[in-house]
Amino acid sequence: MSNVKIEASWKEALSDEFSKPYFTAMANFLRKEKQNGKAIYPPGSLIFNAFDTTPFEKVKVVILGQDPYHNPGEAMGLSFSVPKGVRVPPSLKNIYKELYGDLNVAPPQHGDLTQWAEQGVFLLNAMLTVEHKKAGSHKKIGWQEFTNAVINKLSEDREHLVFMLWGNFAKAKKELIDETKHLVLTSAHPSPLAGKAFFDNHHFSKANSYLEEHEVGKIEWKLD
Repeated sequence: MSNVKIEASWKEALSDEFSKPYFTAMANFLRKEKQNGKAIYPPGSLIFNAFDTTPFEKVKVVILGQDPYHNPGEAMGLSFSVPKGVRVPPSLKNIYKELYGDLNVAPPQHGDLTQWAEQGVFLLNAMLTVEHKKAGSHKKIGWQEFTNAVINKLSEDREHLVFMLWGNFAKAKKELIDETKHLVLTSAHPSPLAGKAFFDNHHFSKANSYLEEHEVGKIEWKLD
């Protein structure tokens, strides 16, 4: 599908996927849903925001989420992130708490993670769209085939990336990653439903140590 609007390096890296029948079927499904008046998040221009903000060769860290927030005005195409002015979601609050405990980084007053994405933190959701108020509603329309291919491509074509897999859903993607070339960090999900199991994983400091060890350049996790 030559009409897919996505950052140039990703468009080249994923060109095979855009021409596959499943992707065409998924695009047609989303088009029909919108024509039928369904509210789909994020807005069309932000579906590939993670890709547009973090080009293929700039990726250093991958933080994998499940699907976008399903309330109006929250989803912005970056996993765990919400626009400034939107209430910080509970999982992101816990991410900030871990960041403070790990690196003494004070939590910002907003939930916009664009600064991370601009530095090479690829904030990928396994599903890139969702229907209004229906979590997981687009789990089976083809996005997982697409994002599995994305993870696979990063694993094969890049070196010394850090993959943060939080929760059982994300951990299942471990089989797509070559651990001889990359660092895979796993833990419980940051959701309050996991209790305190997410805390003290030190993923942020471990990621920076690994990146510096391989002369990639660390991430400045502090958000303005």
